[in-house]
Amino acid sequence: MGLPSSLLCLCSAGRIRTKVKGMAFRKSLVLSLIFGLGMAAAAQAQKESGAAPTHAKSPSPPVTNELIHQQFGDNCSLMAGMPQFVADLDADGVEDLVVAARCKNPMADKDEYSFTVADPYNSFLGYSDIKVTSSFASDEPERRGLSLLIIHGAEKDAWRSEKPKAKFLLINIPFKTLSVKKLVQKKKNLLGIYMEETGEGEQTSSMLFWDGKKYRYQQLGSTLE
Repeated sequence: MGLPSSLLCLCSAGRIRTKVKGMAFRKSLVLSLIFGLGMAAAAQAQKESGAAPTHAKSPSPPVTNELIHQQFGDNCSLMAGMPQFVADLDADGVEDLVVAARCKNPMADKDEYSFTVADPYNSFLGYSDIKVTSSFASDEPERRGLSLLIIHGAEKDAWRSEKPKAKFLLINIPFKTLSVKKLVQKKKNLLGIYMEETGEGEQTSSMLFWDGKKYRYQQLGSTLE
């Protein structure tokens, strides 16, 4: 004995609704996967492009010698009247710090305070031995001990972290003025430290930037002053 036609219709309609719901679920799942993959691809592309903030800002409150002595030792002190910058210099998504300072005998403190002493200016000129160039003394008193201190921030507390990601003391940098601006290097968006120079480079502009392993110096040309 067969089922009444009304029951057969109900069963068929139920199977159709179940099939439609299943198809709708699969379609929704596929769309979700496509959206997720698209977002992941966009994030990866942004990471590979070295996306960085378009501008720097000043630390608030300003950095004091207390932090400088804690991170670099008592032989370094802030230069009065120079701007301080917070910017993502290494394009890792965490803010870093750049300040101008005067430092005496930086090689003596580098192991004690775990920072790297580098001389990108003289490396550009062909003098790459930091043990030699760290002993260079300028004939101009205002340039003696002139340094840039850079702290690469760790994820927790960024550059204010007790143990930052990395610290750099850049020596023999002939800066007169400093600013931090956007630059494109090898199709990557970065932030660079731009300078107007003093001394033998008077009326010359230049920049420092992080190349993924170290800070590099690059001349930009003469100013219009």
